[in-house]
Formats: sequence, C-alpha cells, structure tokens
Amino acid sequence: MPSRLLINEIFHSIQGESTYAGLPCIFVRLRGCHLRCSWCDTTYAFNEGDTRTVDDVLSDVLAIPTDLVEITGGEPLLQDSVHELMAALCDAGRTVLLETSGACDISVCDPRVIRIMDLKPPGSGECDRNDMANIDRLRSQDEVKFVIGDRGDYEWSVAVIKQHNLAERVDAILLSPVYETSPDTHITGHPGLEPSTLVEWMLEDGIPARLQTQMHKSIWPPTTRGV
Repeated sequence: MPSRLLINEIFHSIQGESTYAGLPCIFVRLRGCHLRCSWCDTTYAFNEGDTRTVDDVLSDVLAIPTDLVEITGGEPLLQDSVHELMAALCDAGRTVLLETSGACDISVCDPRVIRIMDLKPPGSGECDRNDMANIDRLRSQDEVKFVIGDRGDYEWSVAVIKQHNLAERVDAILLSPVYETSPDTHITGHPGLEPSTLVEWMLEDGIPARLQTQMHKSIWPPTTRGV
C-alpha cells in the first residue's frame, strides 16, 4: 500500500521566517499537532485536511520550479511517512527545511534536512513538552527558534541559550515576538509583544540571536492562509 500523509495545505509563497526569509518557498503543511500553544497561529491545521499519498505530494511539489521546500504543520514529525517525503525531496535536489516543535526526536530525520526547532517558553503553556535531549542532536546547519510573548519568555530563552551554549551549536538562534491574537482565530487572545521591546532586551543583553518578525505577516494580513 502506498505511503500516505495527512496534508492540510500545499502552497507557494515567500519564506517569512528563519535565515531563509525572503526566498521563494514551497510549503507542505501537515495536519495534526499534539501541542496547544497559547498563541498558535495555525489552529486550522489541527483537524483540517485530506489524506494523500507521498507520491502525489511529491509530484505536486516538484511541479513548482522552486528549490526551497519547508515541511511544517501542525507537527510534521508525528507522521512517520514524512521521512519518506523529505528523503525524496532531498534526492530530487531540493533544499528541505523542517519546522518542528522540538517535542519530537529530531535525530530520526534525514541528515540532509535542515531542522528549525521551535523550543517552547513558559508562556506557550507547553514548556514541559520540550524534549531537551534534542539540543544535543543539533548540528551547525540547524536553527533554533523561540517565540517570545513577554519578559518571562525572554528570560527563559536567554537562560536556555546560555546554559546549552546554543551559539556554538547552531549558526542561527531566532527570537520571534508574538503577534497580537484574537480568541476568534487562536486558542487564546494574546496582546502580543512589540518587536521594538524585544530588540531593546536583545541589545541590552548582547544575546547572540537574530530578530525574526514573520515577514509574511507584514506582506499580507496576519490571519491570511496559504501565504
């Protein structure tokens, strides 16, 4: 029987995050997540989507003349067949990014995949779900992201960066401020964090990280899907 995946959406857009921000990118968003972060901006991926074969998904992606592909979710590592898809995309010469919460073992990924691991600070409500053993599995080409909702999240993230010497493990540490959210489209409403405030904290502390502002939310309205 052909391998299958639960797919929420596939779309072609501009990469809005990571060190690849600004580049054309194909996004494959998988359905389903075992976390419920308070400021999640893709709650529609929890339950919406269809079952498709890996071959069908691969065909759709390879039909688009763009080298960069991101596998995201939801939490893509909940589906074992995602590894078959990522390996096939690498075999086809595509640069493959994996956006993962860090709550699943990243060591099982194809070594050609660039893993962007989103560690959850306390304000997410899912901090206890982080698999901190993943930090030892990181390589220089991987990236680590922290979504920051308030000063407590920031201080927790700085402590993790220092305690685990993340600047020596990976080439990119990303700090991303929470956008203001509404309970109509998110798990909870959140006032958000002004990017300028986060920048002030980063400059004061000399943190070896870069600000990430989710470029796509500046190009399109923040709740726009498929971008």
